[in-house]
Amino acid sequence: MDEKTKIPAPLIALIPLVVLVGLLAMVIPTFGSDALLGGSQVSLLVASAVCVAIAMGGYNYKWSVLEEGMAKNIKKVTPAIIILLLIGAISGTWMLSGVVPTLISYGLNILSPRFFLASCCIICAIVSIITGSSWTTIATIGVALLGIGKAMGFDAGWIAGAIISGAYFGDKISPLSDTTVLASSTTGTKLFTHIRYMLITTVPSMVITLIIFTVAGLSMSHTDSAQSALFADTLAQKFNLSPWLLLVPLITGVLILAKLPTIITLFISSVIAGICILIFQPHILLQIASSESLDFATGFKGLMTSVFGSTALSTGHPEIDALVATRGMRGMMDTIWLIICAMCFGGVMSASHMIRSITNLFVRFVKKPKSAVCSTVGAGLFFNACTADQYLSIILTGNLFKELYHNRGMESRLLSRTVEDSVTVTSVLIPWNSCGMTQATVLGVGTLTYLPYCFFNLLSPLMSILVVFTGFKIKQSLAPFTTQGSETTQGTHNAPPVFSSGNFAALKK
Repeated sequence: MDEKTKIPAPLIALIPLVVLVGLLAMVIPTFGSDALLGGSQVSLLVASAVCVAIAMGGYNYKWSVLEEGMAKNIKKVTPAIIILLLIGAISGTWMLSGVVPTLISYGLNILSPRFFLASCCIICAIVSIITGSSWTTIATIGVALLGIGKAMGFDAGWIAGAIISGAYFGDKISPLSDTTVLASSTTGTKLFTHIRYMLITTVPSMVITLIIFTVAGLSMSHTDSAQSALFADTLAQKFNLSPWLLLVPLITGVLILAKLPTIITLFISSVIAGICILIFQPHILLQIASSESLDFATGFKGLMTSVFGSTALSTGHPEIDALVATRGMRGMMDTIWLIICAMCFGGVMSASHMIRSITNLFVRFVKKPKSAVCSTVGAGLFFNACTADQYLSIILTGNLFKELYHNRGMESRLLSRTVEDSVTVTSVLIPWNSCGMTQATVLGVGTLTYLPYCFFNLLSPLMSILVVFTGFKIKQSLAPFTTQGSETTQGTHNAPPVFSSGNFAALKK
């Protein structure tokens, strides 16, 4: 059968997506925070089944083609799955070694409750700019800040919103960020041209975000200093806190700056933290292994459990018990299950060309910069929801509009900025997207709980639309523009070649 005859009509292509949204609309209120324990996964599989039924029954697609689409999609997230497992290991070893308790204890003495939310956002932004990774920032310093904020009496949603806002700001403008490199490369824009142009929308969004967090911090009630002191004292009684433990995050930062692969960096960090458990917290190993004497077998069992298993330490204070409890690698399995199901859905939607059919709806509206940016934002949000992967969404959105922007005389940097504003920062707001699932798992705060407080992430796509309507730094020529790296020159050259996603298949946070 001819390839063109296999593309479903847009209304037909929307059916699996409507089914998914409808199921999730029932699952999330029914199961609440437990929606990620199976309900969301089943919803994705049912929506995938509907897509398969339509493709095979209505358009004569072979099962092998759809199966291959799912397999390719799952293969792309293999590095992310390994990283998730290592993040689980780090969350366990950093907590039980005393690294996170030490950071919390020092933070309680340094950070002012009145300006905590704004400080939290700024700290995460700085760390993310340096590391180029929102995932690493949130999984390390973000977890510590969450504990500090809870000790100060802040709501978990507000704290997580500040952490995520700062982390994704830094990730977005860091030249070390894989998503930043991917967005600029996909659209044919030089990296630093892309970053400089992003500042026009990114800085105002961050300024507004910091103002909101500052006002909120000043207006909220906080626990008194005695409560914070009790929190710090309890941690000091349970763990052997030491400034030497700060070498673990310091060494991790050095490894990141040395540009070691993320998987290697996280593995080394978890190993060092594991050694610190043996040196600084041998009594913790005894409690984990339920033993009275520390020998090789006890130490091995306790150390291995801290990496892969769940641990619960009793401090006499329920809120602190919840903070220091760990889930290790095992705690990531629900998220990994969800990612695999999401990739199945994205794979069959792509292999059946339903995504292509739906994107044609966006293309029709692209005529001038205003309509182009609005359509790009809409497509970016759609791909984030439909493919459940920000990397694939960046590639699809960039390739979809690249030639259109070129033919209508619009600069490639406008496209690259809009892609970042609509894809990178919003991926964490979608519960079934790999970013949303990961951060909800790492922080222990549901996506829908922190979503209303991720002001930077919510403002970015809106700011992108607002700026294009003002016309600030927006250029369009009647003659087509061709992209030569960061330069845009008027002429009638051919459109730049379509970027291949294969080169970035292994890029994961």
